[in-house]
Amino acid sequence: MPRETKTMAILFADLVKSTQLYEVLGNRKAQLVVNRCLDLLARISIHYRGMVVKTIGDEIMCAFEDAEDAVKAATEMNKSLEIYSFPEMPGFQAPNLHIGIQYGPVICHSGDIFGDTVNMASGMTALAKPRQIFAGQQVIDALSPRTRQSARLVDRTVLKGKAGEFDIYEVIWEQKDVTVILDEGLPPQGPRCDIELRFRDQVLSMDSHYPSASLGRQPHNDIVVPNDRVSRSHARIEYRRGKFVLIDQSTNGTFITITGKPTAVIRREEFVLDESGTIGLGREVKPDSPEAIVYLVTRS
Repeated sequence: MPRETKTMAILFADLVKSTQLYEVLGNRKAQLVVNRCLDLLARISIHYRGMVVKTIGDEIMCAFEDAEDAVKAATEMNKSLEIYSFPEMPGFQAPNLHIGIQYGPVICHSGDIFGDTVNMASGMTALAKPRQIFAGQQVIDALSPRTRQSARLVDRTVLKGKAGEFDIYEVIWEQKDVTVILDEGLPPQGPRCDIELRFRDQVLSMDSHYPSASLGRQPHNDIVVPNDRVSRSHARIEYRRGKFVLIDQSTNGTFITITGKPTAVIRREEFVLDESGTIGLGREVKPDSPEAIVYLVTRS
C-alpha cells in the first residue's frame, strides 16, 4: 500500500493514572472502565468527523482533517467523562484525561499515521496535567477566531526528541478556568507578592514563578479537599501582575473571609485575595476548621 502525505490534526487522549485503577478496582473492573472510556472517546472522535487511528493501552490516537474539529472533540471528551457513570459501580467517577493536539503534515500507511506532527502531539500529551488540553502553534493558527479566544499561551519549552523550543497553548474548556499567560514583555508591577496556603498538614507557596494552583475534590488538584460539597475542580488561584486572584468554577461556591471583614461568597466569579484570611470550598469555615484553607499574602 503506497504511503500518502496529508495535513491533519492529531489528537492523543490519555486516561489519568489508569494503572492505579487495577490496584483499586481489580483487573476485571479496571479493564471495563478503560474499555468503556476509550469507546466513549472513539465515538466522540467519529462524531466530530475524526477517525480512530489506534488505542495504545489506556490512550487513544485520533486524526482529523480540520483542527477545529479536533479541539471540539477534545473539549467534548473532557465534558463527557466528567458526567459518565458506571451502573456496576455507584459513585465511581471516570478518570480524567491528558490531551495533546498538533496540526501538520503526516504520513499515512497501512492504516497507521506517522511523522513529526504525531510525535509533537504525543509529547504535548505527556506535558499536560489532568483535564488540560495542550495544543501547538499550528493548531491555534488553524482555528476560527472565536475558538482561538479560548486558547492561552502557557509555556515555551522543549519536547522530547525535538530540537529547539516550542510554544504550548492550553485550550480552556472549563468556565473561568484560565491559565496565566506568559507576560514577559510587560514591566514589573509594584512590589513582589507571595501567598502561602495552608490546608491541614499541607503548605503551598505561590509567587510569579509558581503562578497557578487548583483547589478541589479530585486528586489532580494542588490542594485536595475531600468533601461532598466540593466540586472536582472547585477553584483556581492565579498570579496576575502583582495580585492573587481566586476564580470559582464550582456548583456550591467559594466562601472567602479576609481577616476582620465579612465573608464574601462567589460563584463563577473572581475575587482578589489580600492580607490574610480563610477560604471555604462549598461552605463557610472558621480558621480552626479542618475544612479551612488559610492563606497569607506578603509583599516585599
